Amino acid sequence: MSQIALPFDWPPDPRDDEFLVSESNARAVQQLERWSTWPVMAVVLTGPRKSGRSLLARIFAAKSGGEIIDDAERQNETAIFHAWNRAQAEHRPLVIVADAAPPEWSVKLPDLRSRLTASPVARLGPPDETLMRALFERQFLRRGLDARPDLIEWLLLRVERSHIAILRTVDILDQAVLARHKRLSIPLARATLQEAGVIAGRAPELPIEAP
Repeated sequence: MSQIALPFDWPPDPRDDEFLVSESNARAVQQLERWSTWPVMAVVLTGPRKSGRSLLARIFAAKSGGEIIDDAERQNETAIFHAWNRAQAEHRPLVIVADAAPPEWSVKLPDLRSRLTASPVARLGPPDETLMRALFERQFLRRGLDARPDLIEWLLLRVERSHIAILRTVDILDQAVLARHKRLSIPLARATLQEAGVIAGRAPELPIEAP
């Protein structure tokens, strides 16, 4: 697991450590790094909710001098159309953050739809195991929770592979520790997450190596 600045050959920014990079999102990061090779000066950045897509767009815009349109499906299509045209005229990169690219994103304005279709798409995927581990570690650290490595490995086998599931799991465990005044442990996590319906009633334990 590594945290990398964006683009890789630019001076590091202290905010970069907020965005963690693994194989699940590295390709999208590389696409943004190489914005000068885009066929047009706009990219559609997609990914699951809570995947850090807006943060990644902000880091990119700060370093490239580009512009962002976040939550694009809920923005005025005419405004996006003019921003796309302006990006071409000024040769200034535009990152359009959306849940999905057309045709999944149903764009009503024909001229905008044709421009978005011509734009490259950078996709953040669901977190892989490496990224999940790092996200759990970071979220527990931010809450001041002492999450031992064996607990995190236990969670990796049971929690849904999504950014939202990770945040929900940490929220639930944080509340349980505060309410019960107990140390964070696998037994506490098992009871709490089963009660909340985050994990199934029983799951296979981690294998124990023979001495």
